[in-house]
Amino acid sequence: MRLDAAALLDGDGVSVAPSPQHPLLGRCLCGAVRFEVRAPFTSAAYCYCHRCQRRTGTARAASARINVDDLEILTGRDLIRAWKPADGMAKNYCGECGGHLFAGSLDADFVAIRLGTIDGDPGIRPEAHTWVSSAAAWEDIPDDGLPRFEEGRP
Repeated sequence: MRLDAAALLDGDGVSVAPSPQHPLLGRCLCGAVRFEVRAPFTSAAYCYCHRCQRRTGTARAASARINVDDLEILTGRDLIRAWKPADGMAKNYCGECGGHLFAGSLDADFVAIRLGTIDGDPGIRPEAHTWVSSAAAWEDIPDDGLPRFEEGRP
């Protein structure tokens, strides 16, 4: 059974963790690539690296990790394209609309889902600011109490 975000709320309005019975839905901008997240995300962070800035056109990106076995591509697998930098994770996007989907390889242990692709509440909030050494000069990093790391998390 596939559910939208409203259906993932219990009777008290509290989010239910994604599971095989209650997956989260995600999609690219045009909807050609659709996927399900079938388990809770393991971690999430904001990234301020130059690649994320250029990839998104913004000061930071928000992504959450999931075990690749808990991700199912429902439609558009053949449309997924990847840019694979020599010194980083593959950046996967829809070949039709260019919408960014996730970082990493479907052959690896985990991927980092772009939180903006999720329909509704992903059930996790970013827990850290990473690569703050590369932060854009034109936007301050929020003073939100989250830990900050000059590069990636240890």
